[in-house]
Amino acid sequence: MGKLFGTDGIRGVVNAGLDAQLAYQVGLAAAVVLGRDKGKQHPRVAIGKDTRISSDLLEHALTAGLCSAGADVLQLGVVPTPAVAFLTVDSGADAGIVISASHNPFEHNGIKIFNSQGYKLRDALELEIEAIILSGCQVPLKTHGDLGRVIPVGEAETRAYLDHLAATVDTDFAGLRILVDCANGAASATAPGLFARFPKLQTDIIHARPNGVNINDKCGSTHMEELKERVRAGGYDLGLAYDGDADRFLAVDERGEDIDGDQIMAACALDLQARGELKGSTLVGTVMSNLGLHRFAEEHGIKLLCTPVGDRNVLEQMLEGDYVIGGEQSGHTIFRRYATTGDGELTSLQFLQVLHRSGKRASELVADCKRYPQVLINLPVASKEKKEEIMEAPALQTAISAQEAALSGEGRILVRPSGTEALLRVMVEAKTQEAAMTHAEKLADVIKKLG
Repeated sequence: MGKLFGTDGIRGVVNAGLDAQLAYQVGLAAAVVLGRDKGKQHPRVAIGKDTRISSDLLEHALTAGLCSAGADVLQLGVVPTPAVAFLTVDSGADAGIVISASHNPFEHNGIKIFNSQGYKLRDALELEIEAIILSGCQVPLKTHGDLGRVIPVGEAETRAYLDHLAATVDTDFAGLRILVDCANGAASATAPGLFARFPKLQTDIIHARPNGVNINDKCGSTHMEELKERVRAGGYDLGLAYDGDADRFLAVDERGEDIDGDQIMAACALDLQARGELKGSTLVGTVMSNLGLHRFAEEHGIKLLCTPVGDRNVLEQMLEGDYVIGGEQSGHTIFRRYATTGDGELTSLQFLQVLHRSGKRASELVADCKRYPQVLINLPVASKEKKEEIMEAPALQTAISAQEAALSGEGRILVRPSGTEALLRVMVEAKTQEAAMTHAEKLADVIKKLG
């Protein structure tokens, strides 16, 4: 990671770390780097955003920087992150930029860049952009006819994305009734039109009225309590929950119980395997994948490869091995046949198709992928540098070894720094919730003392 770009772009609280001046500088530097990389005087950049109150502010600043340095800007408006990746490729743009902080509260925002193939911009180019900004290097500003242009994009492009998603399934979902939570985020602009393409699927939609400050507020994939209650009370077959930029999808079964990303991947991978489409009989997960997914894979003859946390790492492993499915417990799932990044709406369609094809209830579909009790404690630290200092502390390593020995092989411990925030995360899995909590709290106490 660089000083500005983390594992998922630039993130921060708007006007308290991420402001219009920085966004303008990112636009200037990106235009220079992309123009040089593509050998173009006027690289074309597609920009999409989520529904945060600050997204317009950052979009205009980015656009000003890009155009000042000669880049043309395609304005996609409010669309999911994976839609930006898709439309960047579909429109022939040289890059795509997403303005979003995903699942975080509304006061946060971020800037993430895709390349012309719809993949996250490679590290070397991010570092070039960062170096220009941090060095204070004056980027030559264009004048006269060399200025970049702003090109508004109409509804046809959004329809093209939804048409693409709908074409990935071959069922009408007849007989299923679902409740969809859009998190008052980017899915609010696309989910209604997507599910309208399946008139035999009974669909109700909630939290699709964004006001700039209610994104992820007690709704979406990070706050599923209301969705669970409504699914139970309303007799739905499945509840679907997206996060703020709709690159994640989690579900709720007909009983109102959680279905996490590991279980979604397990069901989809098993279906792919049954149809001879699971390349190398391999599923790509991360070090956060629950022990239940490990056991499920073993029992069904599936090889589970685990990468460091982050969908970028998952995708790199998938590309290296030419694997077709991978993702994270948190709900990022990548179907490489159809997308270059995690796509919540795409994943929900794939899972719905497996559910419809199986003829089972959602709870039955995921029953074979049991979840070990898991505790996750997030511990704020003073700075990004402090994260690394604590991680390398001998006292922490000794404490981790002691707790692993106490689990006696009947659980798992993972302590890692957040890739986007000044946090250390302690994850413990064990036979019981009480045991997991006990071990996690002991490690948390050590980290607090070191911090």
